[in-house]
Amino acid sequence: MSAFPVRDRDGNALVDFRFITEEELARLDEQVDVPASLVVVSHAETVLMMFDSRRKQWELPGGTREPGETPRQAAARELHEETGIHVQGPAFAAVAEFDLTNPERREHLAVYQVRLQVVPRLTVNEEALDFHWWRPSQPVREGMSPLDAEIARRVVGSSTT
Repeated sequence: MSAFPVRDRDGNALVDFRFITEEELARLDEQVDVPASLVVVSHAETVLMMFDSRRKQWELPGGTREPGETPRQAAARELHEETGIHVQGPAFAAVAEFDLTNPERREHLAVYQVRLQVVPRLTVNEEALDFHWWRPSQPVREGMSPLDAEIARRVVGSSTT
């Protein structure tokens, strides 16, 4: 695992990653906005990365919460919209903290995990142009978000210890 901060090509930085309870996440969300959720989907020793059509990079599925939606609901909805994978309740894993550049802001994202026993049929769509099963033990691929790769490594690493 890398030391913080982990930066991407645009200067965005992953500055902290904490394993907390979902109750602690709810308290955090009352203090600071937690506007989005990410999902680490694992199968065997790999993690699902999708090629995002807007950012033109490989990253974890996830996205912005809709009004009235919990972080868990956003994770399940975004996972289904972006990949076709339907799960009722992804497991809460952690909270990731970022310093973002455009616009400049500090942001917390909820991180969830889904462990699959079989490789699902994935649905290419206007948000996700392609999919790749990446081994977190391998180097970060060209065009992959180093921030999302670091999150995936930490989540998968925690479930094997």
